[in-house]
Amino acid sequence: MQITVRVGDMLREPADLAVLALVEDAPLPALVAGLLEPDDFRGGAKQSLLIYPRGAVAPRRLLLIGLGRADCLSAETLRQAAALAAQKAQDLKVATFALALPADLALAPAIAGQAFAEGAQLGLYRYLRYKTDPYKDVEVTAATLYVGGAVDQAQAGVNIGLAVADGVTLARDLANGPGNLITPTALGEAALVLGERYGFAVTVLDKAQLTAQGFHGILAVGQGAAQEPRFIVIEHGSAAKGVPTICLVGKGITFDTGGISIKPADSMDNMKMDMGGAAAVLGAMQVLGELKLPLHVVGIVCSAENMPSATAYKPGDIIGSLSGKTIEVLNTDAEGRIVLADGLFYAQRYRPTAIIDLATLTGAIMVALGPHAIGMMGTSQELADRLRQAGEAADERVWQLPLWDEYRDMIKSDIADLKNTGGRYGGAITAGGFLAAFVGDYPWAHLDIAGTAWVERATRPYYTKGATGIGVRLIVQLLRGYVE
Repeated sequence: MQITVRVGDMLREPADLAVLALVEDAPLPALVAGLLEPDDFRGGAKQSLLIYPRGAVAPRRLLLIGLGRADCLSAETLRQAAALAAQKAQDLKVATFALALPADLALAPAIAGQAFAEGAQLGLYRYLRYKTDPYKDVEVTAATLYVGGAVDQAQAGVNIGLAVADGVTLARDLANGPGNLITPTALGEAALVLGERYGFAVTVLDKAQLTAQGFHGILAVGQGAAQEPRFIVIEHGSAAKGVPTICLVGKGITFDTGGISIKPADSMDNMKMDMGGAAAVLGAMQVLGELKLPLHVVGIVCSAENMPSATAYKPGDIIGSLSGKTIEVLNTDAEGRIVLADGLFYAQRYRPTAIIDLATLTGAIMVALGPHAIGMMGTSQELADRLRQAGEAADERVWQLPLWDEYRDMIKSDIADLKNTGGRYGGAITAGGFLAAFVGDYPWAHLDIAGTAWVERATRPYYTKGATGIGVRLIVQLLRGYVE
């Protein structure tokens, strides 16, 4: 989508659809007030009203969208309003629309521009790649954003927002893709495409290379599948004095049956999204390539299929890992932490400023936090605080859980160094305790996105059923904080 920022009176400019975004109980412009009864529109959050002004203003259609109370206004409010506006344009089969913000909007112009672009672009997202005869909507190709001033700042924000939205779209496309086509090999190919486009250094290790280099965790999880595992490293920038090195590690289980500890059949089809963490890493790397942030960022994807077969790893097995630590397998459906163990240990060789992993890791986090928050734990309070602040700014919020020694003790094994599950109670935290054993002394945070990476219904206007692309906006916001 092309978005242009302007200053002016939108109501005097011809348009197929013009959108007025108004805070609650704000006075309507004089040209509009006469078209309504007093209580027709109050400006409550997400309230909307479509008007055909019949020449009273220059646009053919006028949509009023409420932003809610002025003292509660945020970037998320505007993001959702922009999504609703773009969707209404699509419903009305118009290719372009304009939206005017309140002149006294209590948001910095760059933040407003970014939020508008993200909402408008993501609000139009639909996954229709494999429909042979999809319904032909009119494509919304352009929008104009009217602001009270600081056009250059707002346009810069728009450009960032479009780049971020494109990264989220990549993550959604990968996680929505069917497991027979989005395989570990396909994730490696996606990384290579990004490398060619943005000049990233990309390494994709195949099964033979994983065997030679001792990636025993990933190999164990993938040994029951016909699709071979892959370990993917994608590097933006390079290590330099004064430049932070951030390692992003994504769980890339492209389909998860549970293995021998097989999952119930109900909703197993959704387990194509068990690579949502890997998708978020690749999406964030794309945004980095577009924004050219002066950072050293290493994206690491640990990818395999978890399948039951005669060659699959089994409950009771003891397996190795890249670190040399041994793991007692109690449940083959706790596979994500095993592949991440190899990726987290690998990340240490970059001597990073921070290691952050993203993973659809546990059902327990869904029980604890539902679909509204990312579970977070780690070894650095400074990093946790940075992520919390970034989550509030991006509205991909995180909630910190404890990682006390008692939880780490719960995953110690009697016959190996670790066991891959600590039992039912505190399951999201004990999974974090398992991962903590592989990060050394480096600052690390674990983001469990199992409850937020997939929705069965749109809980926000810029979501649709399926993958949300959660994590991309959060990570980009965090990385920009290291620069700013």
